[in-house]
Amino acid sequence: MSPDKAEIAAGQALFAHGTKFFYAAQTRENLPEASGIEVALAGRSNVGKSSLLNALTGQRALARVSVTPGRTRQLNFFRVGNSSLTLVDMPGYGYAEAPQAIKRDWQGLMFDYLRGRPNLRRVLLLLDARIEEKPADHAVMDLLDKAAMAFQLVLTKADKLKPDELARKQTSFVRIARKHPAALHDVAVTSSENGYGIDELRAILASLTA
Repeated sequence: MSPDKAEIAAGQALFAHGTKFFYAAQTRENLPEASGIEVALAGRSNVGKSSLLNALTGQRALARVSVTPGRTRQLNFFRVGNSSLTLVDMPGYGYAEAPQAIKRDWQGLMFDYLRGRPNLRRVLLLLDARIEEKPADHAVMDLLDKAAMAFQLVLTKADKLKPDELARKQTSFVRIARKHPAALHDVAVTSSENGYGIDELRAILASLTA
């Protein structure tokens, strides 16, 4: 269900006071103290995660867009204004396009964070709207189920598809989400290029802080 005008306004207000990077963790022992509400962004290494984070916050250079997919191997924490919300940029996965890469990269710190972080409210799992889901994506969905971590599918790069094609792709991913007990059935659609769906995703994040 699409957010109403008040919910859209709440989402815009949430990000009106800037977002700042404040912490990076490479080991479980170095995670910051759990406080407020955290929402993590996950996705394949070339899915446009940094671009979406920049679009959400309205800050073009907040998250570095790497020219080398799969480069980041740490959790990056961003505090949203003076709110209780922290966005957590997770390492990209699946650059090798093999479930074995998921097992290697997402075991240890990543799975421990998903399973044991008491204030982690949701994971936004980003998927490229232009292409079909990969084995790596299914492997991560299974891991999220295993961690009992609520997640929502978010399609990126929606501007690259015609409206009817995009609608079919969204419907297809709704079917996939319904197969996973930890997944929300509402699939968000976004474009960092033209801003499509950004206000709606902000509204979703604002609802988690209410």
